[in-house]
Amino acid sequence: MTLLGQHRSGTADAQASQESSAARSGAWSPACGVGDRLFAPLGGLALESGEVLEDVTLAYESWGTLDADGGNAVLVLHALTGDSHVIGPAGPSHPTGGWWEDLVGPGRPIDTDRYFVVAPNVLGGCQGSTGPSSPAPDGRPYGSRFPQLTVRDQVAAEHRLSQRLGIERWALVIGGSMGGMRAVEWGVTHPQQVERLAVIASSARATADQIAWNSAQIAAIRVDPGFHGGDYYELPPEDGPHLGLGIARRIAHTTYRTATELETRFGNRPQEPENPLDGSGRHQVTSYLDHHAVKLSRRFDANSYLTLVQSMSTHDVGRGRGGTAAALGRITARTLAVAIDSDRLFPPTLVHEIAEHVEGAQWHVASSPIGHDAFLLAHPGLEEWIGALLAD
Repeated sequence: MTLLGQHRSGTADAQASQESSAARSGAWSPACGVGDRLFAPLGGLALESGEVLEDVTLAYESWGTLDADGGNAVLVLHALTGDSHVIGPAGPSHPTGGWWEDLVGPGRPIDTDRYFVVAPNVLGGCQGSTGPSSPAPDGRPYGSRFPQLTVRDQVAAEHRLSQRLGIERWALVIGGSMGGMRAVEWGVTHPQQVERLAVIASSARATADQIAWNSAQIAAIRVDPGFHGGDYYELPPEDGPHLGLGIARRIAHTTYRTATELETRFGNRPQEPENPLDGSGRHQVTSYLDHHAVKLSRRFDANSYLTLVQSMSTHDVGRGRGGTAAALGRITARTLAVAIDSDRLFPPTLVHEIAEHVEGAQWHVASSPIGHDAFLLAHPGLEEWIGALLAD
């Protein structure tokens, strides 16, 4: 089976619109309106680093109704630049529409008429949860003072959220990419509270290849003069690190796709009416990457990007637990692990480590020419596998 999907390529005016998109930060603020978000104050959170993050809040969205016995709760965990808005339209309060509407919603595999679905914005994010753009106890944005987070810290916050919601056990914890990292950490850290686990295009540990690409993205942001060491929130909008964030996105997006897909879609064709031969014009693929760079700089925060990328680079469920195999052996959930055959960031051999070391895990490889991003797109096999997991 093949994962299919359409992504709009860059437009001819993408470069010009870069200037109009200049902003200190694309982080959500109360001035944008609450939208569909709910907010859970969680108190102080002790971090792996030894620091304590005070007055933590997680923004989240929910759909459906929790059963009287609490047995129908599903936790959906988003990827790097995702958020809690799993389903629903874009608008002033939500910069993008729902990112997993093929899988979540009425009549979908994760049926919101049957399940109580909860999707938090990750700790360190920029869409309502406590992160670098949030006010510190002194009232000023954290900026450079925001502590380093790990995936375990993020799961600790999500566990605190589950306690606040009165959820003692998740019928399913599911995530893709960075969300899959948190999902597998949930299964290892809280095995008795996860009945089913679905890890899509993700892994139990970061690899050298992932860390290398993350390092290039981190450098792109930090070298931007508008970054100001992370303390840019009170500067004029045009002084923000939107250019560095855009470069980071270009680097990342290239790793999310495959060389074959880019060649098929764009080849070496120029972006009409521009002429690359005169040194000022672009190729179509360059325009495409420019488009995604501008789009992200309008809706995301550079400090949050750094925080989350760094948490991905330190991801390792085996740390302090006797290694990857021993840690995965703690998982008691009925587990589904899905890889994408063309994924260069999370290749099937890496994803298979989960299936190899979790007793009874289901293992599937989805075929797609797209690469890593295919985990976000419709796929009959994925719908079938998740449906079967929930029916079990």
